Parts: sequence; C-alpha cells; structure tokens
Amino acid sequence: MAAGAAGCGCGRRLVVKIGSSTLTTSESSIDYAYLQTVADQIACVKAAGWKPIVVTSAAIACGLEALGIDRRPKDMPSLQAAASVGQSALSAAYARVFATHGIVTSTVLLTRRDTADRRAYLHARDTFDRLLDLGVVPIVNENDTISVEQIRFGDNDTLAALVACLVEADLMVILSDIEGLYDANPHFHSDAKLIARVNAIGPDIMAVAGEAGTTVGSGGMITKIKAARVLMVAGIPLVVCNGRRAGAIVDAAAGEDVGTRFTAVRKPHEITPKKLWIALGDAARGALVVDDGAKTALTCKGSSLLSVGVRAVEGRFDAGDIVDIKDGSGHLFARGKVSFASDEAALAIGRTRAELQANRLLASLADKALVHRDELVVFE
Repeated sequence: MAAGAAGCGCGRRLVVKIGSSTLTTSESSIDYAYLQTVADQIACVKAAGWKPIVVTSAAIACGLEALGIDRRPKDMPSLQAAASVGQSALSAAYARVFATHGIVTSTVLLTRRDTADRRAYLHARDTFDRLLDLGVVPIVNENDTISVEQIRFGDNDTLAALVACLVEADLMVILSDIEGLYDANPHFHSDAKLIARVNAIGPDIMAVAGEAGTTVGSGGMITKIKAARVLMVAGIPLVVCNGRRAGAIVDAAAGEDVGTRFTAVRKPHEITPKKLWIALGDAARGALVVDDGAKTALTCKGSSLLSVGVRAVEGRFDAGDIVDIKDGSGHLFARGKVSFASDEAALAIGRTRAELQANRLLASLADKALVHRDELVVFE
C-alpha cells in the first residue's frame, strides 16, 4: 500500500520515532515548544486519516531536568531513577500538548522481555489495535526504569521498527538530528551528498552508515539502517529525516521528498508475523557464517540452512535461540531460529546428511535443518 496517499481516510498506520537529540535542547532539558509542533503535525496527519503511534526517547533527560541534575550520570541506578521520574513527566508533557487538539494519549512501556515471548508479542499487538480503534495516540518508550543490558532494545530505532512491524504500519518516520543517510559522514566530509532513496541494503549501504554522534542519543545511523533492513523485508517504507524541518511528518506522510526514504523493490520472501518476531522480537545469541552456496540457496531459492553450508559458529546459544546468519565477508543477510545448540552445531557444520547419519554422536541431527526456512528471515 502506497504511503503517499494521505487524506484517503482509510486509517493507514503511521509510526513516528523521535530521538533524544531531536527532542532535547541539551543533555537534560526537554524542548517543550518543539514537542508542541510534533503534536500539531500528528494531529494534522490524524485528521487526514492516519492512525499514528509515537515512539519517544528522552525519559532519562526529562528526569534529570526534574531532579535538577545537569550532567548525565554514568551509574545504572541513577539512570534508572531518572527514567522513573522522567517517564511520568514525559507522559504528562505529551498528554498536555495533544490535549490542545482534543487527542487522548496513552503510555506503553516495553522491554525486550515483553517481545521475546511470542504470546506477549501478540498481546501487545492486540493492545495497540484497540488503542488505535479508540482514536488514542499511543506514546511508546523503552521501560528504562527496569531495563538492563540483557533485556534492553539498546536504541529506540529498533523499538520503533518492532512496533511498526507489530501493528503492520504503512509508514514509519524517524525524526533525527540529521537530514538522512549520506554517502559519507557529513560531520567530516563537506561534500557528502544526501541519498534520497534506498531500495536495497547491502554491504555498501552498511559501510556508509555512521555511529552515534551525540551525548543524548544512542542510536546513530547504523541502527536506523538495521531498522530499515527489517522494515523493507516487511514491506514498510521508512523515512529518516531532520526532525526540526518544518512539516517533516506531514510531508513524509504525503510522500514528499523528505530526507532518505527506504522502500524495498521486492519482498525477499513471504513474511509472516512469526518471522517478523524472529527478525526483531529477540536478541541474537550468536551467529552462523555460511559459504556462498548456502547464501545463494537462502536468498534465491527459499531453502533451509543445512549444516553442510555452514563454515563457522560464533557465540554460545541453545536450540531455539535466534542467531544471525552472515556470509564470508561478515555481512549479516539473514536471521533465524536455530535447531541445534552451538556445541552441536560446531560438530555438525560442513557435514552432509550422510556424514551425520554415519556418526553415532551426530546421527540425531541428520534429519533436521540447522535453521528451517519457516523460521528464517532473509534481509536481501
């Protein structure tokens, strides 16, 4: 479904992600005037028939402001305490600016634990569906008060992509502190050119993505590219643009040329809700490095990943964990749920089915794919 036909009244779903560096004026101060302009734009696209969801950052910054702390602490208890104070203030600020348009907001706090379990993932989807049916604008954030490294999304670009896939959004917009994706880092290369449209994400696009460059944001362009990679598989266009550009949300929803638009020319294969959950709903526990033949079989033939095509095992994982799948150059091109534990996989890789059957220790692995195609997501 085209993202450009705003105003048709058909209830297209729009996810808008606002980064900390865009929403704040400093390390510990929310720009409330800017927040009002965001609400004004969201109200405009809502009136045009979109059903918007906002994924926000800056709970910690908001808490630091409320507590009178000028510099961001480094210890986890202080950060989580600031998030606890700030989330209430941030939710109240969103409620206040949207109330000027008669729009009700809600607060949805998520951690990776809430999405790693498929049943919880589906319950979250049902909640979003009902909120949107009621005309509410959900305000989504990571639950920084209880999040630790093991259950953090790590950045709200990933969280926003998860929400977009969860609700089967028609468009996602990331409001950033940069115009979009450039062919070089514009902070260091004055001749860097904005890439207006990306139709496929390969090693070349990954190579030009920069790392985080601000003290308040933890995303950086690389996380936006990773989010785009999954959204393109799902058939959801993504626009990354300067959030301070006047009318950025309205123009992006209308299909205008704003920032960088990521749109897949084709879907690599059928993407079920289960596969989307695999792609974004859980953290990868390790990786499998495959040969060229296996990569071709996965990307072009829709095959399962067999042990014979795997050249190396990275990390420690159990059967049923999510793993990344890389080619010989290290490029991540797929992700899936693995059938073997890492120790078993390390013994089985490079062996044919006949060789596995002939080995009494490995015979039980002979009739199973290392990663079955029904539990595999290919990004290209």
